[in-house]
Amino acid sequence: MPPWVHRLPNAISALRLASAPLLLLLAWGGARRGFLIAYVVVLASDVADGFLARRLGSRSELGARLDSWGDLATYATLPCAAWWLWPDVVRREAAFVAVAVLAYVAPVVLGWLRFGRLTSYHTRGAKAAGVLMGVALPVLFACDVAWPFHVATGVFVLAEIEEMAITLVLPGWRANVPSLVHALRLRRA
Repeated sequence: MPPWVHRLPNAISALRLASAPLLLLLAWGGARRGFLIAYVVVLASDVADGFLARRLGSRSELGARLDSWGDLATYATLPCAAWWLWPDVVRREAAFVAVAVLAYVAPVVLGWLRFGRLTSYHTRGAKAAGVLMGVALPVLFACDVAWPFHVATGVFVLAEIEEMAITLVLPGWRANVPSLVHALRLRRA
């Protein structure tokens, strides 16, 4: 296998990081359909980079950090983009949007205060919540059906509480901690 193949997951994460301005431009320009298509492609690339990294045996600290920065860039665009494209939906779902934003920001801030960097845990709960949000948000915006977003927000909050607990439990920064149980084992070791 050529050596560049092992760098493919990191390249996908870097492209996802670079896609944030495109998402913002599409939203600012009022391109609802273009935004949703680009957003779904970005989410698919998030799944692809992790899958490829595991499949190719090329998981690394750099890859975990790039993935986390790509996630941050993608999720940071969503509130502005949603407000520009679907202000009525955002107003109607303001409580759930506020809870989701707070749930995302709190572990990032805690991780930054504790370790001086993004946590990059990639927990099973965060992956499940990401898949649910990845389905729920396009359904909310394209079909104006809110209940999947409500369910996804609940799962997302639980996943982010777990991430904060992991941050408080770990003695030092560590990437790719799949659950609080794993963090407790690492603390004992």
